[in-house]
This record gives sequence, structure tokens and C-alpha cells, in this order.
Amino acid sequence: MLSVFDNGPFRPCPASFNMAAHVLAHADKTPDKIALSVLGDTVDHWTYAALKSAILGTAAGLLDAGLRPGDRVVMRLGNTVEFPIAYLAAIAVDLIPVPTSPQLTAADVSKIVTDLTPAAILHDANVPCPPNPDCLILDTAQLHSMRTLPPASFALGDPNRMAYIVYTSGTSGLPRAVMHAHRAIWAQQMMFDGWYGLQNTDRLLHAGAFNWTYTLGTGLMDPWSIGATALIPAQGTTPDALPHLLAQHKATIFAAAPGVYRKLLSEAPDIHLPDLRHGLTAGEKLSNTIRAAWHDATDTELFEAFGMSECSTFISSSPSAPAHPDTLGKPQNGRRIALVSDDGPVTLGNEGTIAVHKSDPGLMLGYYGAPTETAAKYQGDWFLTGDCGVMDIDSYVTYAGRADDMMNAGGYRVSPIELESALSQFPGITGVGATDVDLKTDVRVIAAFYTADHDLDETALKAFEAQTLARYKQPRLFQRLDVLPTNPNGKLSRRALRAQFKANQ
Repeated sequence: MLSVFDNGPFRPCPASFNMAAHVLAHADKTPDKIALSVLGDTVDHWTYAALKSAILGTAAGLLDAGLRPGDRVVMRLGNTVEFPIAYLAAIAVDLIPVPTSPQLTAADVSKIVTDLTPAAILHDANVPCPPNPDCLILDTAQLHSMRTLPPASFALGDPNRMAYIVYTSGTSGLPRAVMHAHRAIWAQQMMFDGWYGLQNTDRLLHAGAFNWTYTLGTGLMDPWSIGATALIPAQGTTPDALPHLLAQHKATIFAAAPGVYRKLLSEAPDIHLPDLRHGLTAGEKLSNTIRAAWHDATDTELFEAFGMSECSTFISSSPSAPAHPDTLGKPQNGRRIALVSDDGPVTLGNEGTIAVHKSDPGLMLGYYGAPTETAAKYQGDWFLTGDCGVMDIDSYVTYAGRADDMMNAGGYRVSPIELESALSQFPGITGVGATDVDLKTDVRVIAAFYTADHDLDETALKAFEAQTLARYKQPRLFQRLDVLPTNPNGKLSRRALRAQFKANQ
């Protein structure tokens, strides 16, 4: 038998569709229900009606500012409710929002501006942005004033048209702009049963910030699409406050990266959450240690999901399909997933590259301005993720690592080439190699190994990287080597770097 999962396609997306209209449909059904609670010293509640009004008012304001359908709008906003409001406002009227991490430097954003030539940047003064870009700048005060404008109308159309762009690290070291269609939100429904176990009565608390794409999807868009309540910690909330917030606000589902669960368990191993049904986790591999410790502390399960910027999550465990030990879970109903080699799908039990069929409604439209790189990601009808796995007879997939050298930093994928290129400019470095390493149990960090005549000043190295790399891309460990390991072809071997570090631990 071949390593192919296919139990039929998901129901088709409506022919006339708008992602924002889909997300906000419950504003007409349950206008007075709380859609969002921002949890701080005081709680800021948003009903579905108030949320829809603010979004469509902002959409009208964006059009009044001179923006037109198809214009790209780069989002440099902070961890506030302004972020999802502006995001959905743009999509509502067929503008193309580009949410970006606040950790990006001004130099990073300059590259994005050059790449996309946006018509506007939505800017919070506390978030880095290049000076004097050649486009319209709308600040948070202007965005806030738009909320009360007469509402714009949803722009309906082909669900395959572009809705938004997100950035992901490319294997070449150049971050790539991933184009997604309006239909991407329709595909998210496969996660409701296949990962979340989500119901309209749920109160889902996501530990991430408003301006993280994991929070934007799992923490906001998906709960709103089903009519549930989203709970988001206010800016400045520390992880040690999360157990209290979960209990106080009667969260029924908790979503976070594995590192957050690890930190919570280390700081508060005795956690009482009587309303919690289960937890969700994604971004990096969940260890059995964390899974077992969470169950012992809360008597609830953690359900893991695997995905990527190009197709969100499509393999997962869930209340309806509990995880098998050491697996990622199984493909969600409605997906068509295979494990492939150069000759096509491999037989069950053999390792292959995890691949998504081109017909998946959640799959990207392509990389912006990079048709050649987009085409290179396909093998016939299969989109190649670059991650390897093994599928068993029950369709559960065991993760077998990356087919390339991409690194994982707390849920962000990072290209080692980008780091190596930046650090090679530091005075005194004659060679550099970057990889992620296991520092201790359940703690994986990015490390930079370099050659030089002498040990370099680590304080200066960290100051240099802070100026040139986003925080999540910066190595946490520096180590000088006499020589960098290479493969038989003379190329840097990052796998050998990882093995060498492990052997010296």
C-alpha cells in the first residue's frame, strides 16, 4: 500500500466569497455575543456586532485614504486589537494585507517594501519601519478614527483571488512572500474537527500576540468563523500569568507553542483548570516529556498540528483522532496527503517527503514574483513541504526531520544561509555555519559556529546581530571552531555541525 491519505475532498467553497465576510458571519446571527476579550488589568470586551462595525468602518477609511482593490498594504502594527481589525478590514474590500512580525528590523522591512512596492504601510510608532518609504503611511491614531465611519460593503468574488500575503524564510536565505487566496479560510474548517475539536460554545485562549500569524489564525479567525469567543492576553502579559487567566476567564481550549507549555510547567507544575477541555500546540515538535507533564498537571490532553506558511496545518491529532505515541497525528479529513520520493508516493512504513495535493483549498497561490521557485516546490500534482515522515497503516505520520537545513526558532522557520550571510560581515570571522542544536532536554536553540584567529567578543557579536537580524533569527550560542566540517563535495555540513556539538555536550 502507498503512503497516500485521501478520503474525499472537503465541500467546495462558495463561488462568490470573501474571507472577512466568512469570518464575521456570526455578527448577524449573534450580534451581542462576546467575540473577543483582551485580558489585562481590566478586560476589554468586543461583541460580534462591535467587531464587525469597527472592521467595516476601517475598511471604508482605507478606501477613503485612496487605496484601491489589489493594493498591497504592509502591516507594521503592535500587539493590540488594531492588528486583526486592520487585517480583516483590508481583506473585506479586496486590499491585500501583509502581516509582518514586529521583531523584523527596519532593514528587513525595507526589503519587503522593495519586493512588494506596497501602496501603504499601517504603522505603530513603536514598531521598526524604514524612514520615508515611497508610499502612504497610516498611523494607529488614523486607523482608530476610522472605526466609526459608515461601513464599507464586503467585496465578493472568486474565492481563488488573492486575499493576503505572509512571509516565510526561503531555503535560499531570502524570505519569500507567500500569496494566499480567500479560500484559505474555508480550508481552515477542516481543522475544527481534525485538530481543535472546536465548538461555538468554546472560549479559546491563545498565548501569542495579536501580530503573530499563529494567533491570527488559530486564536482569532477560526474561533470567530464558528461563533466562539477568543481570549487574548493583553500586551505585556508574562507566561507566569497564564494559568490564572485560563482559570479566571474559564478558557475551554488553550493554544500555545511547545515552549510556552514547557515554561508554564517549570514555573507552575500544579495547575488547576477545571473548565479546560484540552490544549493545542504547533510551530515545533512537541516532546513526549511536555505532553505527559501537561497531562499530569491538568488532566487534559495536548493535540499537536503540523503545517507551514504555505498551507497552514493539515496533519494533526484531535479529540476525535487522539495522537499515537511519537507521531504528528494524521491528515485531516478532506485533505489529500502523501509521502513521496523521486518516483512518487512511497510504500507504507518507508520515509518520504510530506506532500500536499495541489487541489487543497488551503494551499498557497504561489510565491510573489517567484514563479520559478514556486514551480520547483511541486513534483507533478504534489506540493513538497521539505519535511520528511513515515506513514503507518492507520495514516498516522511520524516526523523524520527536514530534507534541508532549515532551522526552527520557537515556531519560526529560519534559513541558516540568511544568518551565515549576515554574520560573515563581522570583522574577524573567516567562516561561519549556523544550525539549531539541542541545548538540553526540550530546549532547542540556534547556534552559530565560526572560524577566526581567536575567540571573538560575544557581546560585540550579539550587538552586531541585533542590528542586522530579527530577534527570533539571532543565534543564542556562539562557538569558535578550528575548522568547519564539510561534506565530500567540500560544502559546509550543518548536520555534522549538529552532531559535533552533541558529541561535545
